[in-house]
Amino acid sequence: MVSVSETPCSTGQPCGADWLGLAQIGLLLLCLYWIWRQPVPALAGVVVLAAASLTALADPGTATGMGESGFVAAAGFAALTLTHRLGARRRQRALSEEAAGPQRHPLPESAGRFARGRVSLIMAGLLFTVSAYALWEAHGDIDAYEERADRSTRVSARVVQVDIGDEDTSPLVAVSDDNRRYTVETVFPEDYPVGTQVELVVDGDWIRLVSEPYDIFGWELVLLAGSVAGAGFLANGVNGRRRSRVLDRSPLPVLKVLLQEGEDGRTWVYGADDTEAARPLLSFHSLYASENDPEDLEEPEDTADSSAPDGADAEDDHVVAERLRREEEAIEAILKGCADESPLREALLYGPLYQGAEVAFLAPEQPLEPDGEVEVEVERSVTPVRPVGQGLLPSRLARSRDQVPGHGRDGNRRRRRPVAAIAAEMLPSAAPLTWSADGASRGLGLFLLLMQGGGAWAVLSDGLSWKSLLAVLVLPMLISSIATALNWRLTADRDGVWVAGPWRVRHIPWNSVTGARHSSDTIVISVSGDKDVRLTSVGFFWLQNKLGRTSAALKAAEEVQALLHHPELRPDQVAGPSEQGMPLGPVIVVIVAVWAAAVLLLL
Repeated sequence: MVSVSETPCSTGQPCGADWLGLAQIGLLLLCLYWIWRQPVPALAGVVVLAAASLTALADPGTATGMGESGFVAAAGFAALTLTHRLGARRRQRALSEEAAGPQRHPLPESAGRFARGRVSLIMAGLLFTVSAYALWEAHGDIDAYEERADRSTRVSARVVQVDIGDEDTSPLVAVSDDNRRYTVETVFPEDYPVGTQVELVVDGDWIRLVSEPYDIFGWELVLLAGSVAGAGFLANGVNGRRRSRVLDRSPLPVLKVLLQEGEDGRTWVYGADDTEAARPLLSFHSLYASENDPEDLEEPEDTADSSAPDGADAEDDHVVAERLRREEEAIEAILKGCADESPLREALLYGPLYQGAEVAFLAPEQPLEPDGEVEVEVERSVTPVRPVGQGLLPSRLARSRDQVPGHGRDGNRRRRRPVAAIAAEMLPSAAPLTWSADGASRGLGLFLLLMQGGGAWAVLSDGLSWKSLLAVLVLPMLISSIATALNWRLTADRDGVWVAGPWRVRHIPWNSVTGARHSSDTIVISVSGDKDVRLTSVGFFWLQNKLGRTSAALKAAEEVQALLHHPELRPDQVAGPSEQGMPLGPVIVVIVAVWAAAVLLLL
């Protein structure tokens, strides 16, 4: 059962269903999400919650304190912040429209129409259905209790014993006026000290406290989760559909910009004069727009060109073969980690620009043949426009040419530099080149080691249980991460690359290395005809990027990649045993075993 009020359960005020309090909790959770994604509904929700708190403060019969006053102050601050954000959006829109000039143009017909928000609306419908079922079941439990309580006997009794345990409910023993003993379960045993008078409803073996009539806590949780998630999807779907329709119907401002596609499908927008791609302005995900109706895709048989020369089929086969060859080369370059960035393209961007806007763009496609015909593609945004460099911790590196937001699911705010640019910064070396764990990596390793120590104490303090089995399954992976973060090392010498991992040191000849890359705080060395060699937990790239630091793991992957494609930069000497590194996994195992023994002796 749930009760937002702190008043103890009593016969006069039983702990029943508090639908208004549940709605306030749901709206609070929604506001926490909307403050991040949807400032307009967030502002409305914050105002409603603040009004409810002010009403509670003004009611002399309601017990209030610093909690209500603090919430009102926090709601006021949130409202001011949201108002500022909405004002900034209006200013962004006004500036973009001013830059585009007075002319307005309709969206090209080839942009088609996207059914934006359809998936969100379907998900909202499913979640609201689940919520409606939970509400129906909850009312069914309430009606069943009230029906049985009406035909039950009401008994007054005095509490003589309460057993407070670790379970969700505790047994309460009460004696009635005729010396009958009743044992009933209670969720709040602290509200019934020995000697307290309680009211019971008794129907044979069925006994309930009048102050705690029924338990619908599970259904209330399902109702809360389904309603909150459903309302979030509904707001996203309605907002997406509204923005899409505005883009379809209104004459739009048009700006000339430069575009670049990232590895994760995100489109980055630069100023028309930023030919070096030094400062991205905004980004969004986009998809190709439909240029043809389905009826136009089928060509009538009588319009087929039957007079094509015999060499036409051979020419078509050549074009297809060339396309396949280029695709295979692109895939191989991506797997090796040396794929070139997509080129900057001039484009026309349709729509006012501000955070959360919907846009479309026209841009020339790269021709398959060097002298081939250039086609114009039309794409529409499928995620809201997001300005670059905003947030609680905007990256300082995002303002430099080599550190601009670009690619990667791991949140790396760094554009992958060409291999040639990396090689130009390196000098030939006679001695082997070594890269090892930096301060961020070792800090991560120490943090994981402390977590392991605390987890061992928590697991062993309860004796042998299912938690012990879970710890045994997780421990090897955790030890590997700790050993790697504390002591990883890469060494490049004349013959290949030495990789010092958590359990062994491996040597990979240069003729077997096909690529090196850094992704999700993992260094990956691709090996021909074998599994990739991975060093996981080699730093904290996100934090280092925010603080303006250079990641040793990223530098190692880039320079190994440069050495792979520029053999003239490889060292002339062979690495000795002291330069190859050593695995730290066995040492961590000994430390973990000693700590576990100490915990068992201390408990």
